[in-house]
Amino acid sequence: MTNIDTATVATEAPLTASDRCDRCAAAAQVRAVLPSGFELLFCGHHFAEHRDKLESQGAAVTGGEPVGV
Repeated sequence: MTNIDTATVATEAPLTASDRCDRCAAAAQVRAVLPSGFELLFCGHHFAEHRDKLESQGAAVTGGEPVGV
């Protein structure tokens, strides 16, 4: 059996137009993976709101560009 680092897999998978923000229904632009491996998706607005807290907790953040355009 192969061990897979879920944080690595999650941060490498590209966001698609069907990915939605976990706080609202807007298109996700940012993926944040917490050290525990838990993944959160955010629109630009909600990422800006939670950015400092995510960074202080060591979240791996990817994205930031519009997707599906």
